Amino acid sequence: MSIYAVRCTAGQEKNIAVLLEQRVRTENIPLKSIVVPMSIRGFFFIEANGPHIVERAISGLKHIKGLIPGKIEISSIEHLILPKPTIENLNIGDIVEIVSGPFRNMQARISRINKDKQEVVLELLEATYSLPITMKADYVKKIIEGELHG
Repeated sequence: MSIYAVRCTAGQEKNIAVLLEQRVRTENIPLKSIVVPMSIRGFFFIEANGPHIVERAISGLKHIKGLIPGKIEISSIEHLILPKPTIENLNIGDIVEIVSGPFRNMQARISRINKDKQEVVLELLEATYSLPITMKADYVKKIIEGELHG
């Protein structure tokens, strides 16, 4: 299996992927996968047995600018497609919204981070007294970058 990069109009990556998926299903084109990384605009990646298969799949589609010559190594796009753990983006002092659990939709400030357990200790901003709570980092979403980093 090989991965090929396709250039397209920026902002049209998802639309093209949907059209491409429909074409692949109706015409039985043997593509293995279509990858549209959110962090890159104007490109998407196709996994197939050869460039001729990719050319057949993308030919005539609107917003396609062309196939980039050569194969792409998976190691060069791995960082684009592997999800980054939520805890990596959090810092002490950040204001977060709790997105799950009994405190859902409440705002809190991060007071401690335990990367080993993937947990954060929060102080609820809406509570009348300081009540530290510990929860999984996946249960919070950063709203405001904190002043304290540590």
